[in-house]
Amino acid sequence: MQAALYARVSTKDKGQDTENQLRQLRQFAAKQGWEITAEYVDRASGKHSDREQFQKMFAAASRREFDVLLFWSLDRLSREGTVETLNHLQRLTSYGVNYRSYTEQYLDSTGIFKEAVIGILAAVAKQERVRLSERVIAGLQKARADGRIGGRPRIEDDYKTVKAIHRLREQDRSIRQIAAELSISTNSVLKVLNHPAAV
Repeated sequence: MQAALYARVSTKDKGQDTENQLRQLRQFAAKQGWEITAEYVDRASGKHSDREQFQKMFAAASRREFDVLLFWSLDRLSREGTVETLNHLQRLTSYGVNYRSYTEQYLDSTGIFKEAVIGILAAVAKQERVRLSERVIAGLQKARADGRIGGRPRIEDDYKTVKAIHRLREQDRSIRQIAAELSISTNSVLKVLNHPAAV
């Protein structure tokens, strides 16, 4: 089986070196009888997928240049969150490429528990999506309860802006002039001027 290795350290990981990861990965691959065809190394944050070597690895995977991707741990592959990380693993699977984590034995799509691993990760990702949705809904409900629409404060509740609008209006400025000077919409100016509590 042909294997590719992926190693990563963040620029914030002082004193860490990818060579430590690679040494263990090479030894593990040798014990499995895998032939290493490529090594991809990033020195960047794992919170984004635009890492140069990460992208090169996926391009090679799409061309089936290796059969299995071996990485030291899942957080070395990605720190983008469960959903995005699962998407990366599923992308490898869609290319017909297996994956294996050196430190997390259960993350092994080469073994008999492949479907179980994907199922568990998918369930965790689904729960994360549900929690995210619940947080967004709760945030919007709180915003509405506080009198805000879409989570943004109402212009009528911005004391400084309200005072500035009335001051400029008293100076005989037009609605358009006031909006331009305060970098707000003409509708916002009208809302304040038509809002009894704002006077």
